[in-house]
Amino acid sequence: MQMIGRIGIMGLGVALVGALSGAPVFAADAPIEDGSKIVITSPKDGDKVADSFELKYELTKGSEAAHAHVYLDTQYQKGFPGSFKSLSKGKHQITVTGANKDHKLVSASQTITVEVQ
Repeated sequence: MQMIGRIGIMGLGVALVGALSGAPVFAADAPIEDGSKIVITSPKDGDKVADSFELKYELTKGSEAAHAHVYLDTQYQKGFPGSFKSLSKGKHQITVTGANKDHKLVSASQTITVEVQ
């Protein structure tokens, strides 16, 4: 019985290390490859922008993609209204990633960096 307990704890430790490293722990965590494409059309990578600006992108839907998720500095922007308002000065990373109807990510993604003046 003790050996089974130790193996179980060891397996949990491996799973935690994988989760904490940011690496997918299970194959289901990997983005779905469905042929979708995302292009951020405005602003462009490296642009200097005001503290409020509109984000424009084009999503070409593959077999799974239904909509896109927007991230600002790796933070998901739930219910993103289409523009950023009152961002702090400095560099910010914006990522747009396709997602299916169940909100699982597809592999279509683009990341840009902008500098708020």
